[in-house]
Amino acid sequence: MKVTGVTTYLIHPGMSKNWLFIKVTTDEGLTGWGEAYTQSDRDRTIEIHVQQLARYLVGRSPFDIRHFTFMAYNDFAGKRGSLELFCAISGIEHALWDIVGKVTGRPVYDLLGGAFRRRIPVYANGWGGGGSLDDLQRQAKAVIAVGFRALKFDPFPNPWRAYIGKREEDHAVERVAAVRDAVGPEVEILVEVHRRLAPAQAIRVAKRLEPYRPYWYEEPVSARDLDGLLEVKQTIALPVVTGEELYTKNEFRDVIGRRAAHILNPDVANCGGILELREIAAMADCHHIAVSPHNYNSTTIGLAATIHAVAGMPNFLITEYFVNFEEVGKHLSPAPLLPRDGFIELPTAPGLGVELDEARLQEYAYREFPTRSLRTPDDE
Repeated sequence: MKVTGVTTYLIHPGMSKNWLFIKVTTDEGLTGWGEAYTQSDRDRTIEIHVQQLARYLVGRSPFDIRHFTFMAYNDFAGKRGSLELFCAISGIEHALWDIVGKVTGRPVYDLLGGAFRRRIPVYANGWGGGGSLDDLQRQAKAVIAVGFRALKFDPFPNPWRAYIGKREEDHAVERVAAVRDAVGPEVEILVEVHRRLAPAQAIRVAKRLEPYRPYWYEEPVSARDLDGLLEVKQTIALPVVTGEELYTKNEFRDVIGRRAAHILNPDVANCGGILELREIAAMADCHHIAVSPHNYNSTTIGLAATIHAVAGMPNFLITEYFVNFEEVGKHLSPAPLLPRDGFIELPTAPGLGVELDEARLQEYAYREFPTRSLRTPDDE
């Protein structure tokens, strides 16, 4: 069996960001689907990376997954990594696993060592988090009402800056307190910070948040400042999460070796793919670090790739589910993976277990986002 072609579908789902799907075809008629992480204003360059990599994939066996990803970084990229490169590699890698699973007649997780669990816990994101405190509480209650027992949001105001004032700190603490009051003591609240704080401020805010018992404190400081992140982790009582901005096991190596976080959140659609995520998790497991994958992708292929990756992962905790993406996901896929009472059941179909309707993909034409309001000297 040989790969005969690669097709990209860059679509606009009507919210948030564009999605990039990848279809890999073979000379035996089997196809595989993958999804690459996207970021506004960089999604076209990610698609171009997929298309350029496709020139080196055609004619290869879809079974040679590790060889392809190794070649893509070492030969194609000359060991010069980037968001665009690793997103492209990840999406193609998913599609190859999907094909291999279909050829063998097994779900992908069976090819990775089988299942460690049959139900995958998920937390809700994309549920809101904005508006007044009353709006915020209504939004949080609505998420819990449909069965989620954990939710994540970013309580900090924009624009993002490393040194925010007391007003912004108060704003964040007030919003976390409001959500805790709305959902009660049994629901987990995951606090997102998006790497915007300096260590001293991250420590101060964390101490103010402790009474509201957040489940975790995500990316308080950039992992690129490993000393700063470690300072926060060693000083506060909240579990620290990092990894969204890192790619491949090479970039996670020092974070893991220095135990700079309690939990890692690599994204299967940009860290290098399913196998790379599993290897990152295996490294973390040796250092007693948990893994809770980031999943700012659609609720179709990207979610499926995550589910298969974590199914046999001993140190897995919980993964991300964007509730605002669900309706479009259900329209695009005949049988998407849907949460029930905060869990997703493992699929049993061969491959990733999720297909896409190509005719419906055509309904969501790519749309360039309006120019964003980036900071100017007047913002400082």
